[in-house]
Amino acid sequence: MYIVVEGEDPGYDIFVNGHALARNEDALEKLAMRLNVKPLLEFFSADQNSMALLLEEGAGDPEWAKTLPPPQWFSPGDGLTTICTMLDHLKGAPATLGSETAPIVAELEEYERVLRKTALRNLRWQLAVSWK
Repeated sequence: MYIVVEGEDPGYDIFVNGHALARNEDALEKLAMRLNVKPLLEFFSADQNSMALLLEEGAGDPEWAKTLPPPQWFSPGDGLTTICTMLDHLKGAPATLGSETAPIVAELEEYERVLRKTALRNLRWQLAVSWK
């Protein structure tokens, strides 16, 4: 799971490691629901470029990809609400996700850093997924 920022080049590094988040997506969705925030996958949107990459990776159906709605872009503030709420909870209760808590916290902190920069530049973002 990684962040895509609207536009060609936002002028800053948007790299995030989303491996632990992807591995624990079900548990994180349940946590988000308990904390009354949007689950991370609600920020997912696929544009033509990301769908082309997924198809190259062997995921998805080319016919289905043609029927996708236009990509959605989200406010960084909305993403920060989810991320910061989850971070606060996980830092206060580090046993929540067992041995996965530390890597998840580290990745959520990367997401927070990127979304704060995105907010400062008044840009929008979306979550993308790679199946590699």
